Amino acid sequence: MAACETRSRTHEVGVFVELRRRLQTGLLIVGKDLAGSPADVTVTGGDSSLCVRTRRGELSLTLPAGVALEQGSCVPTPAGESCEEELHYRLRIGVERSSEEEASDSVMETLRAKETYCFHCQGCMTRLLEDRVFKRVLPLPNGNWNALVDDWCCHPDPFAKKLLPRAEDCLLGDTFLLLARDDGCDQTLTEEVSPVGAEDGQDPKKPCRRLTLISCKSCSTALGEAVAPGTLKLYFTQVVVEPAVGDRKWGASLDRSLFLERTIAARLSELSNSLCTFRFTVQTPDGKAFLLLWLLNSDSIIASVPETRVGGLKSIGPAALHSPSPGAARALKLLYVACSDTGAQQRDIVTSWEVSVIGHPVVLPLKVCEELQKVIDDSNSTLPASMRRMRSYQVAYLRL
Repeated sequence: MAACETRSRTHEVGVFVELRRRLQTGLLIVGKDLAGSPADVTVTGGDSSLCVRTRRGELSLTLPAGVALEQGSCVPTPAGESCEEELHYRLRIGVERSSEEEASDSVMETLRAKETYCFHCQGCMTRLLEDRVFKRVLPLPNGNWNALVDDWCCHPDPFAKKLLPRAEDCLLGDTFLLLARDDGCDQTLTEEVSPVGAEDGQDPKKPCRRLTLISCKSCSTALGEAVAPGTLKLYFTQVVVEPAVGDRKWGASLDRSLFLERTIAARLSELSNSLCTFRFTVQTPDGKAFLLLWLLNSDSIIASVPETRVGGLKSIGPAALHSPSPGAARALKLLYVACSDTGAQQRDIVTSWEVSVIGHPVVLPLKVCEELQKVIDDSNSTLPASMRRMRSYQVAYLRL
């Protein structure tokens, strides 16, 4: 890892914990403003909890069920090239087999045929589509299948015809759903033809791409596109899909940052497992790369607590996930590069990925790409200085 950055960047981390379920190991970092030496830190564990005592006070973290510290396993370790403002510790944990994997509640994993669903706008939770029952829920080809056809076919694309849903179909893409439009959509959705981009208008050789954008009539949140007459393309980051019966969790859905973080994290995990890939290119609908993401692991449990909150709270749990002192939560660990970065090393990485076509495309609207970058940058800023970079990449966590 790169050397420590200046202390003036972002807030000071008091306690950072990363536990690895598969390896059953953990890393603990304590700022020296809380503890001047290893002797000032005591770590104990209870039933699904981790307690860190420093000279400033005590911090108790609630861990996922079935995860527990092995008593006496926490030992100080050299921090390598990290700055002198941190104390590093290694520890071991025990993980019950039943707790190692938890079921996903993402849209892609939830939808089933012959079930009744309601679609809501994620921005204002207005009901967009009423009591939809699908006879078929089918996956579409991978996001880059058209590019593969172009590379391998020496004649016109035999699959150029669009794959569109029938009246009672739901087609699942990597980042979107294709649905048939019904009469009720006129009451909840609006359509607007997008303007021609500046680059498209100036290049006579480049065809103008004008999209028919679909928005929520109540709050004007962009939801997707009309890809053909009678067909809706809704991005899974913009809608909440729930069974027509049962309890609804409105609170989590209304928090945009939390919803986007968990939704993207769950989808990256699903794509990585199904496609056996770990590198993703987040790009806009016009094919322009925005972020490069490299998934390092998906079995982390993390907590990052500012030094000002240590000693002031007795218990921090998952309910406080996005409060100033988040609790321990399952997360993906990522390396990332913003394609807009002007650094020489970052530009080399972007060029290498583009030439080698090694990132699986994850297509999202431009505004969502910008929101995702902010979520990732915010995650990076909460890490200890020694954890924020790995060579030319930045490091971030996306909570599941």
